[in-house]
Amino acid sequence: MQYRVSRVVAGPLLRLFARPEVTGAENVPASGGAILASNHLSVVDSIFLPLMLARPVTFAAKSEYFTGTRLRDRAVGAYLRATNQLSVDRAGPRAAQDTLEAALALLRRGELFGIYPEGTRSPDGRLYRGRTGVGWLALHSGLPVIPVAMIGSERVLAPGQRLPRPGRIGIRIGEPMTFQAYADRPAGARERRAVTDEVVQAIGKLSGQEYVPMYASVRKEELAAAAAAARSAAATRARREG
Repeated sequence: MQYRVSRVVAGPLLRLFARPEVTGAENVPASGGAILASNHLSVVDSIFLPLMLARPVTFAAKSEYFTGTRLRDRAVGAYLRATNQLSVDRAGPRAAQDTLEAALALLRRGELFGIYPEGTRSPDGRLYRGRTGVGWLALHSGLPVIPVAMIGSERVLAPGQRLPRPGRIGIRIGEPMTFQAYADRPAGARERRAVTDEVVQAIGKLSGQEYVPMYASVRKEELAAAAAAARSAAATRARREG
């Protein structure tokens, strides 16, 4: 009930603000469990994709989205809670596995679960190597994976941007992917990697993004280190000039 109310209350404003357009909505089954695997450009991905689907879909969102104190964070957190998104504390040693097991339980109840194979938002708009959680879910559930491409959401609210700005968000939903070839094989690391790579490739075909064969989290660490080095060099120059 709360999910429907939140869509009715917030939906018109969100549609007016970002003018979302969906193609391929018919690829989402009317009933039964399925995994929606999307690229990740902005925190608003977890708002607009569920908004534009006829069925409820649950995403795993980091707990910081639910507990932020800034006005924007409070608004995002309120909507995520109202639409029953899954709060994840990523600091715990079993956080990733606990999230996957919670997702598997949802799928086995016939629900839709959304996942970002990259594991975090893209730092530069490119598509990064997928973490193998989506492969684990696909192989353990036996359910289809539906690739999704979010287009333009980073222009509405980019990482680090305080307030959203009006724009247009596109959502492209691909045909379901099944992995029957792996049905009689263990869900080992090689199999999880193969499934994940196929899913990310399908997302890339929908989004048209440049692919980067490294993890987005590693790229973020590189960028942070480069920024820290630049700040240190600037401080050193300032001291010498002073």
